[in-house]
Amino acid sequence: MSLLEIRELTVEFPSRRGSFVAVRDVDLDVKRGEIHGLVGESGAGKSTIGNAVMGLLEPPGRIASGEISIDGRRVEALKPEEMRKVRGKTVSMIFQDPLASLNPLYSVEHQLVETIREHKRMSEREAKAYAIDLLDQVGIPNPQERILQFPHQFSGGMRQRVVIALALCPDPDLVIADEPTTALDVSIQAQILDLIRRLCTKRDVGVILVTHDMGVIAETTDRVAVMYRGRIVERGPTAKVLGDPDHDYTRSLMSAVPRSDKRLSRFPTVTYIEGPVREFEGIDLDHHWLGRNRRAQSERGGDLVALNDLQMDFTTRRSILPSNRRYLRAVDNVTLGVREGEVFGLVGESGSGKSTIARLIAGLYRPTGGEIRFDGTDITHMASGRARRPYQRQMQMIFQDPYSSLNPRMRVGEIVAEPIVHHGLASSGEERRGIVGDLLEHVGLGAEAARKYPHEFSGGQRQRISIARALATRPRFLICDEPTSALDVSIQAQILNLLKDLQEELGLTLFFISHDLPVMRQMCHRIGVMQNGRVCEIAEAEALFEDPQHDYTKHLLRLMPKLKTMDKPQMLR
Repeated sequence: MSLLEIRELTVEFPSRRGSFVAVRDVDLDVKRGEIHGLVGESGAGKSTIGNAVMGLLEPPGRIASGEISIDGRRVEALKPEEMRKVRGKTVSMIFQDPLASLNPLYSVEHQLVETIREHKRMSEREAKAYAIDLLDQVGIPNPQERILQFPHQFSGGMRQRVVIALALCPDPDLVIADEPTTALDVSIQAQILDLIRRLCTKRDVGVILVTHDMGVIAETTDRVAVMYRGRIVERGPTAKVLGDPDHDYTRSLMSAVPRSDKRLSRFPTVTYIEGPVREFEGIDLDHHWLGRNRRAQSERGGDLVALNDLQMDFTTRRSILPSNRRYLRAVDNVTLGVREGEVFGLVGESGSGKSTIARLIAGLYRPTGGEIRFDGTDITHMASGRARRPYQRQMQMIFQDPYSSLNPRMRVGEIVAEPIVHHGLASSGEERRGIVGDLLEHVGLGAEAARKYPHEFSGGQRQRISIARALATRPRFLICDEPTSALDVSIQAQILNLLKDLQEELGLTLFFISHDLPVMRQMCHRIGVMQNGRVCEIAEAEALFEDPQHDYTKHLLRLMPKLKTMDKPQMLR
């Protein structure tokens, strides 16, 4: 008998316009000691299955039909108080968004110890020791000190590790891991996946691994099910499904995985798609709004952005006495230059200082030491205001999470228009609306998107809104901080192709941060590798992958999940 048995599961979300069926007639089995992968595009129904098993479907979502059994016990019809006894101890979930799982008002110690004592008979001291051990297992450095901190004091990847430790506290029989490595670099990803494998082996735990990373599926799972629009279209042993897929959609999905072995001119996209697909159209800069008043590339030559001995310290312990204060050096004497018109990539482990550098350049943080130059001008200590405004217009940022960076109470048109108004780039409301509609057309959403709110769009579409907003000031320098880490391979390919097209058409300079090494190879001209706040190597992208010089770079490349992809995309439209 399987640990988890799902039979003919259908999940629907009723509304005034009728019922939306998110999952239809799904059968799934997970055995003890097995890692079962669940893959598919955003909206395919993967997370809905996990939420149904956990009894966490958001109203008005409901199980319309089917059965869910865990260790022989039917759970789909349990009352909320009965399901609470199952949730945590029997089945636990690792959520995709760590901030949704952690209470910002309580320390990590409080949250871990409370969970452990809820499910285990331990004293507070024993529970804290167990919590520190769990943090160490999931790769949190200095767990004795970090356990005392609050969620906001951790990087995105470190918060995800805390969430994984939280899910493992009760020693569950079944773990549903919903995109557990989305925000993690290859080094920490390898640690987490190794931890999940050891759980399966030593504790005989069953795991459902929901992910859009096909490399993770290939290297981690025993079996895999491929979902498309609420249905499972193919299932079987991982090697068979990924190596010799039977269904057209699976073959198309595999072809869209970024290549790690060679550079391509464009990212292949999923071609098994129903309905029309908007494609980016070239821009005539002589007649287009984005080309108006656009400066020619700097006649000085050299770097558009230069960092010299840049430092950034964060206070980890405050005290009246200076000798009792403690600091964390996130950026340690970093010197690098970004040439005008290039895509410069920055890669490294979570917490290595990549996003901190991006925020320093953008003026969101004030550095402890060193200098930042933009087109030859020292902007290090320019306070936000009139002096810095011209430079703020010329550099814009695309954040990792598009939803948290978009105001949910504003329409998309207002969001995109905000920087135009702030910098006075339109002479009238009519011109502003025309610019907004034009921008939305060029990022593939259409002018009609201006009337909608962010929640009415998918993750990939929200990221396109962020790109349109970033382009609204006609910037020269675009900072992309993990812009596709939460997106599936098909949407990722669309967004990255869009960024490539815009960069080439507009001559943009991109500062591209990612932990996805195959994506970095395809996107970047040069790549810098960071470790513990320092840059340990900078090289041309192809040279870095073919002949890395630093031991840490070699280490990262060895850990990169390997997946044999198709040489030619499958044309299946």
